[in-house]
Amino acid sequence: MINRFIQNAGWPRIIIALFRLGLFIAAPFVGVRVDTSLSNTLVRFGMNGVMVLAMIPMVQAGCGLNFGLPLGIIAGLLGATLSIEWNIEIIARLIELGAQYKISWLTEEFVTAWREPIGFASAIIIAIPIAAILGWFYGKLLNRVKGDEMMIATYVGFSSVSFMCIAWLLLPYKNPTMVWGYAGKGLRTTISVEGYWLHVLSDALSVNINGHLYIPTGMLIFFAVMAVIVWIFMRTKTGTAITAVGSNPEFARASGVNVDKMRTISVIMSTVLGAIGIIVYEQSFGFIQLYMGPFYMALPAVASILLGGASVNKATILNVIVGTFLFQGILTMTPSVINSYLQTDMSEVIRLIVSNGMILYALTRKVRA
Repeated sequence: MINRFIQNAGWPRIIIALFRLGLFIAAPFVGVRVDTSLSNTLVRFGMNGVMVLAMIPMVQAGCGLNFGLPLGIIAGLLGATLSIEWNIEIIARLIELGAQYKISWLTEEFVTAWREPIGFASAIIIAIPIAAILGWFYGKLLNRVKGDEMMIATYVGFSSVSFMCIAWLLLPYKNPTMVWGYAGKGLRTTISVEGYWLHVLSDALSVNINGHLYIPTGMLIFFAVMAVIVWIFMRTKTGTAITAVGSNPEFARASGVNVDKMRTISVIMSTVLGAIGIIVYEQSFGFIQLYMGPFYMALPAVASILLGGASVNKATILNVIVGTFLFQGILTMTPSVINSYLQTDMSEVIRLIVSNGMILYALTRKVRA
């Protein structure tokens, strides 16, 4: 049984898990609080979980690892910025609808009290159709380059980020909290979500024990809901067809499955999940990061799911949970433990070494599989 477990998990992954455990054990001896480290890990897990979840549909459909995740993230950024741009109009329209249709609970007091959840929900609602449209075109492109999906996905991710660097300067936004003050146009590099939907998920139903152990319950519940939706979808007729296409496209085609259609649906779903994921990330992080921000999101998400045990043609929700927890846990704890031990601040250097090291291990080990 032990040998089978080692064979399935692989020694490198076991070593990473043991290293994670070793950090927890070593933390108290160098003055790092374990509960605080666990809190940071849970927060980062909640922030990144949905973006890692976005890998599953494309992997299951045989489209490979979604290095084009920045395309979905861009859709999420558009939803977030448009939500802020139209915030006043959305609030006013809801109040107007409540009065027009005599909806007793949709009063001005209710809308004002729930302003931040409404802003967060509107960002997701705006982002979903944008992501679906972008995902449709992205899926059509990948259907034309079967066998080279990951290379083309990487190009799509990089080129879309470069294109949006120009678009963020030209799009006609007017909100003074977002545009450059001296020019009156073009969006800032980072935009604060304070006053709109800062920590709207993180603080919902959150638990704070002794001021050190913080559990972002709302964010974890949101991830759980999204995971259940994906789990249910992958067990529907369409989800089963997607898995069949990824496992054996010729057999699926012979069984009457429209292979290209299933692949496109999987890409759309991955793109939509990526858009939702970045909005969840932003509400916890506190800022919308534009321009080159999406460029750095794909590799950690890919590495996380690979560390969790996924391959280029099979991924499960368990892979997402295990991989994200390992990746974010090590990324969170390693700098603090080593800094405390060395009595110096090398957090950024250590974080780069650890994150890039895990990404390199994940890609070189699993992409070849």
